[in-house]
Amino acid sequence: MNKRYLPMSVLAVTALALTGCSPAETETVGDGNDDQKTMTISVFNGWDEAIAASELWKAILDEKGYTVELEYADPAPAFVGLADGDYDVNFDIWLPTTHASYLDTYGDDIVDLGAWNEEGRNTIAVNEDAPIDSIAELAENADLFGNRIVGIEAGAGLTEMVTNEVIPTYGLEDMDYTISSTAAMLSELTAATESGENIAVTLWEPHWANAEFGMKNLADPEGALGGAEGIHSYGRTDFTEDFPQASEWIGDFEMDLDTLYSLEQAMFVEYDGQDYGPIVEKWIDENREYVDSLTS
Repeated sequence: MNKRYLPMSVLAVTALALTGCSPAETETVGDGNDDQKTMTISVFNGWDEAIAASELWKAILDEKGYTVELEYADPAPAFVGLADGDYDVNFDIWLPTTHASYLDTYGDDIVDLGAWNEEGRNTIAVNEDAPIDSIAELAENADLFGNRIVGIEAGAGLTEMVTNEVIPTYGLEDMDYTISSTAAMLSELTAATESGENIAVTLWEPHWANAEFGMKNLADPEGALGGAEGIHSYGRTDFTEDFPQASEWIGDFEMDLDTLYSLEQAMFVEYDGQDYGPIVEKWIDENREYVDSLTS
């Protein structure tokens, strides 16, 4: 991480040298762990699998003696911060398609720590009782969905794919594609579900809303949304040097959909609040064997 140090006088530097100290000495975790003690995790706004994985690793690393901070940002500034060294790690970079354009720009300045889930996919989803099963049917049935597709954040890779690939591929130019936020999309999805109305939204797996609202992913016969995606952890360029132990743990990290949905259910469905710490701690206690295996 980039750090700034105040100028030191010659006497101060001399005194530090006599006592065997370094003016830029970095505090480590200690007790046999030479990792830097402080870590900042960047988290994409509105991406619940990112929030879940990041909160889980914050709890795990705090327990191991680290001091971990979560910093929320949209994808574009999150990538900039990671490349500049302002953030240490991010747990939600999707490849090969969703974040490809960001990797084209920042890939040389960040390091891939490995994929923790290989079951990601982007979708256009509708309520399960909607009368269509494919994106190819959406244009001719647009009126059944209020002539709208409800989207998420402007900077999301999914938004870029829908704008540049899905809409022209399937002739959806006459539909109103609403770009706002994940929270706004979920609010509209909740309202439509409660009123029994049809709705089409941009969504992805893994996401707890698929099970909670009984969503149906529309078939994508032209492959405009790409195929299966890996969810990767990426660190700043020198992450593995400054966090050799954490790099090993994160590199070996795996989490299947059932386990992730269990955590997301506890955090976002059963709990209605923002302080996820106690909820994650409870989930860890209930899944101790799995959690311990992540650092064994």
